[in-house]
Amino acid sequence: MALVVNGERIEESVIVEEMERLRPDYERVFADKEKKEREEQLRQWSQENVIERALISQHARTTGAEVAADEIDAAIEDMKKHYESRGQSLKEMDDEQKGKLREAIEVQIRTERLLREVTKDVAEPSEEDVTKYYEENAERFRTPERLRVAHIVKHPAGGEVEAAHQQMLEARQQIDEGKPFEMLVTKYSDCPENGGDLGYIVRGQMVEEFDDVVFNMGVGDVSDVFQTRFGFHIAKLYDRRPSDIRPLKDVKEAIAGELKNQLQREAVENFVDKLKVTATIEDTK
Repeated sequence: MALVVNGERIEESVIVEEMERLRPDYERVFADKEKKEREEQLRQWSQENVIERALISQHARTTGAEVAADEIDAAIEDMKKHYESRGQSLKEMDDEQKGKLREAIEVQIRTERLLREVTKDVAEPSEEDVTKYYEENAERFRTPERLRVAHIVKHPAGGEVEAAHQQMLEARQQIDEGKPFEMLVTKYSDCPENGGDLGYIVRGQMVEEFDDVVFNMGVGDVSDVFQTRFGFHIAKLYDRRPSDIRPLKDVKEAIAGELKNQLQREAVENFVDKLKVTATIEDTK
């Protein structure tokens, strides 16, 4: 089933491609919906996106100043650099393909100009708007509990498991005898860089077996020898920072950006709604 938007045919494959682009986030957010209902809504949203892009593109083609040839040339040069950095090339294109590329870039430039024009009057969010958003969505800015941890680690290979375990027990015995943990990192650890310091970690950043030990330690504690899928460890906890909400001053710039983006999206949606009033949109085979 294809769409015809103001006489322009849009193939089913374009809608399917948009569905697959949206699917990961869509299914994560709407996982509680029945599969059939979820698929129908995903298709409907994807079709709307495709229609809206077509309307904007069509309007952009017929309005605004001409795009200078050197502006298109510059865009193509940037595209060449991007493809070359990925080991690809545009040199294999024939004249027809190059012509289509220039047309596509011209439409893209026109579309970007149009969207800038549509959103140019969107004001910066006020301090009051930013503060209100922060207060109403404070949990969004919560940081998880963080631990600063260092470890001595042995990664045994093959039949060296018992030997590695014995070395770690020896290291733990020396800690009990008063040897500094940091000194033993250099002597015993397979990863002695930075004194074994892992910096601040949050739950889930390391493997579960590691979290189960360190998140139950007190500041200054040194663990017994314990095992994870990566080998044997002895951990030391240097600091514990509880979960808290980041202060407004740290997130106000991000909030302002998010609010402005939201207002810009609304401006574009209002513009597209006006285009739809006079548009002819049909389903066809």
